[in-house]
Amino acid sequence: MRHPDVPESLEGWWILHRMFAFDRLMWDTLQPDERKEIVHEATTALEVLKASEDSDVGLAQMVGHKADLMFTHYSRNYEGLAHAQTVVDKLRLSEFLTPATSYVSVLELGLYDATGKIHAALAQKDLKPNSQEWIQAFDEMVQAQQHVPHNAGRLWARLPQRRFVCFYPMDKKRGEDVNWYMLPFEDRSRLMLDHGKIGRTYHGLVTQVISGSIGFDDFEWGVDLYADDPIVFKKLIYEMRFDEASAKYGDFGDFYSGVQFSLDQLATALDGNAVPALNVLQPA
Repeated sequence: MRHPDVPESLEGWWILHRMFAFDRLMWDTLQPDERKEIVHEATTALEVLKASEDSDVGLAQMVGHKADLMFTHYSRNYEGLAHAQTVVDKLRLSEFLTPATSYVSVLELGLYDATGKIHAALAQKDLKPNSQEWIQAFDEMVQAQQHVPHNAGRLWARLPQRRFVCFYPMDKKRGEDVNWYMLPFEDRSRLMLDHGKIGRTYHGLVTQVISGSIGFDDFEWGVDLYADDPIVFKKLIYEMRFDEASAKYGDFGDFYSGVQFSLDQLATALDGNAVPALNVLQPA
């Protein structure tokens, strides 16, 4: 992307969210030994995906009628999402799962501020826009952003190990009267800077994962929020509604929220006798 109005971005993990309805009554008709075998097969398969350096897996019990379980898959390549999807579909457990919805995206770090600075720096070099020299310099400056420590850590961070999760997709409006994409670059950059300031006031309280989905799913972005207290989701999202970038230009899809749990808690989640726990490993 080298158009002057298009902000650059860096991409990391490919992300697949899959939400399922779970036939709990049918599950309860199985004998304990059969349930144990099915859980063991599923846990073993998911542990292989989670243990790999090239993928990660998260499980959540959803609250509300829209879904019962959410599987979140991270992969370093797009093919890995297809593989993870097939792994789950081939499990005996899938006989009790009915797809509710899914979402495909790629972890994204927007570079509004950096893009503006890059264009300004290139203008000072007196390079002809979109000439071979200009493109080479532009690409090098964008690639350098990947090695900024803060960016590198966010691009390939594992799934946040926090108890509560909230996922929703969103767009920027592009109607006849209100169109985000027709705003000058400088205005969009300013609005996103102000928008980001709100998120930073919740630093430490919430972990936010933004993923781009243009060309991959129905909305333009997917948003995952992870926290140790679910009330943080309400407060953060509500406060952002008063920000112009959201109040005037934001358009949101369905919200999904629930509790994350560890792979070794899958039997608890399926049997439904207790809320499955998230066992977070403490650093040595």
